[in-house]
Amino acid sequence: MKIKKDNIIEDFHGTKVSDPYRWLEDPESSDSLEWSKQFGEECSNYFSTATNRYEDKQKLDALFHYTKHFVPKKVKDTLFYQRSEGLQNQAILYKSKDGHESVVLDPNQLSEDGTIALTNYAISYSGNYISYATSTHGSDWQELHVIDVIEDNKLEDHIQHVKFTSIAWLPDDSGFYYSRFPEPGTVAPEDESNFNSVYFHKLGTSQQEDILVHEQPEDKELMFSAFISDDEKYIGLAVFEGTATENRIYIKPINSKSAFTKLLDQQDAEYNYITNDGSLFYFQTNLYAPMGRVVAIDINAPQQENWREIIPEQQGVLEEIVALNETLITVVMQDAHHQLHLFKKSGEYLHEIKLPILGSLTDITRNKEEDIIYFGLTSFLEPTTVYSYKIEHDKLGTFAQSTLAVDTDPYKTVQVFYPSKDGTKIPMFLTYHKDLELNGQNPVLLYGYGGFNVSMTPSFNPAILRWLDKGGIYAVANLRGGTEYGEAWHRAGMLENKQNVFDDFISAGEWLIDNNYTRKDKLSIMGGSNGGLLVAACMVQRPDLFGAVICRVPVIDMLRYHIFTIGRYWIPEYGSADNADQFPFLYAYSPLHNVKDGAKYPPVLIATAESDDRVVPAHAKKFAATLKEKAHKDSTVILRLETKAGHGLGKPTSKIIEEWVDFYAFLDKELR
Repeated sequence: MKIKKDNIIEDFHGTKVSDPYRWLEDPESSDSLEWSKQFGEECSNYFSTATNRYEDKQKLDALFHYTKHFVPKKVKDTLFYQRSEGLQNQAILYKSKDGHESVVLDPNQLSEDGTIALTNYAISYSGNYISYATSTHGSDWQELHVIDVIEDNKLEDHIQHVKFTSIAWLPDDSGFYYSRFPEPGTVAPEDESNFNSVYFHKLGTSQQEDILVHEQPEDKELMFSAFISDDEKYIGLAVFEGTATENRIYIKPINSKSAFTKLLDQQDAEYNYITNDGSLFYFQTNLYAPMGRVVAIDINAPQQENWREIIPEQQGVLEEIVALNETLITVVMQDAHHQLHLFKKSGEYLHEIKLPILGSLTDITRNKEEDIIYFGLTSFLEPTTVYSYKIEHDKLGTFAQSTLAVDTDPYKTVQVFYPSKDGTKIPMFLTYHKDLELNGQNPVLLYGYGGFNVSMTPSFNPAILRWLDKGGIYAVANLRGGTEYGEAWHRAGMLENKQNVFDDFISAGEWLIDNNYTRKDKLSIMGGSNGGLLVAACMVQRPDLFGAVICRVPVIDMLRYHIFTIGRYWIPEYGSADNADQFPFLYAYSPLHNVKDGAKYPPVLIATAESDDRVVPAHAKKFAATLKEKAHKDSTVILRLETKAGHGLGKPTSKIIEEWVDFYAFLDKELR
């Protein structure tokens, strides 16, 4: 394949950096379209010779063919919940009252191929209305609609230019608060994802009539998430600057016409509203407590010297708190799995809710009228089971449970701790057959993420059962950059400390080899998005260590990532090459800029999608082009460019299965 190269040289603070494939950043140019077509043909030819595709497809279809349950929300006397049966592309939203179940919204009817997804929904206080968000082809851009639950019909309300919004209904059902971006064409194209503003939408009116509630055009990087206080007397805004952990809180009485009071405006820590007693507001925060604590703040006397500590910092990470009348239910993460503990609102400890498995909470909801919570619990070998728990009875009940087509009893999950390059102990989950022999010959799929406070707690993916059936080991490393051990763990893997994340992952691979789980030729690595950056950086730094690499929707060009779509929101995590102090460490690990001439890299499958407007496909394309140019002629570089798909949001089941068929075909061909 003959590849066009531009003679583009950019000066970064005195360092000259070439960018010969910048033309691939324009997906609509004739050169770019022709290049993508040629790579697409190479990809098709590569997979046409795979021998196990039919068997993998049959097995994966069977593994995905089970009922997937979601945690319900109870409003008044009606339960609302999602459920997906078998191979349905999208989960259906149901309601149930007095034992009678009916469909509220079936997203599978919105498109023939299942590529329109229900991404969020909010139920009005009476339960009579639902506002919901949809995404098309995996885009982060969403549209809001409203359903009249009683009349069972969709209203004409339609809201556009929405991304990452909350939906906060007024208690009287008259409308809801949401946030959106400017209408395209009213600002410069690069600012269409800037200037997030809060609006109120009155039910039955057009979007043009929506009332502007709050904006800060002087701070165009800020994003706002509206919420209504527990006593229904205040509206609050959680204010975020990109993906920074630290946020702000603004408050005002719900009927006030005045501006918001900037209650917590220093952006010095994370603050999450829990509940309030009149003017006394309870917040979860990591200020002076990297593992988290609960404080009470009187909004009439908000100075720090007046704060009251309710729950001090504990040994585990305080991940989430639900207030249920006079009880606080805390979700605590201990060594990358979840526990539930109960406290009185005064801070007095009550007891732990004993969970039946070592796993992860998928969601938790409450019903104040019945003093009951619902939550989902999952693990690597068990799909989500939904439980109910009534406080006064201290008894766990099963609300909904799945039945798999395959028996998972022959497999087990263990947790190990291994040393990273600097001696830091890193947890890792290993899932494999109970009869596995540690003979150094087992294929391993090592997964990681390592960033943005995202913790890799146990989660169920039916596709992994196929890997276990093939005799493989599935390993998940809890790298720094997540929040498995609080904000300090996160900070140890961000900005100038990002190399720690790559060292942690490389050390995981070395440990698996040294302890006879596998050998280099059978060690494969996988990651997506920030995890795509992870595996690309590790591949470039240690090409000798891995047998195959699956690099999904990756961030690759660390010098220009912030100029595409919402990339600038990641600057608090990564830094910016525009900053002379931050450029050196970004340039040092940026995968695009560290591919070496003539190096023999492990086979790599780079997977991206045409509609990805979070991490644009240009990252993957420029990386593939660079590897094709510079890597040893025997290096295998496959670019999988998916159509009608995005970063992963709302991806239909059929596309998920197709993707995993290709992943396994790649691993079967390349692992020796």
